[in-house]
Amino acid sequence: MVEYRIDRRSGVATYVQIVQQTKQALRLGLLEPGDRLPTAREVVEATAINPNTVLKAYRELEREGLVEARRGLGTFVRRSLGAAPAGSPLRAELDAWAARARAAGLERDDVAALFTSVLDAHFADSKGDA
Repeated sequence: MVEYRIDRRSGVATYVQIVQQTKQALRLGLLEPGDRLPTAREVVEATAINPNTVLKAYRELEREGLVEARRGLGTFVRRSLGAAPAGSPLRAELDAWAARARAAGLERDDVAALFTSVLDAHFADSKGDA
């Protein structure tokens, strides 16, 4: 089951953080079709956010066809997104690279900016396809 982490200083709306984290879990294979998302109550207890925020995020995921609400049962994953499982050798390479970047004194934002610039260069032809 996914555990949401809310960064109140990020400037990103809380419901968007939940949507993004759910999509990331789907891409990494941490959530698969048939899996149940945490209930709104469970998310509220773990993160101290408003239940309506959780429901808004789940409605957005449902609108995108990624999950479905089953009355009285919960919200379940309908489809996955990714081809990058958490155990991928590429993840291990990226993990090693991130460790080297941190050892070189780069801060998280520095690493994110560098990585984003490389992604933009390699995926420039598919911008806006997300």
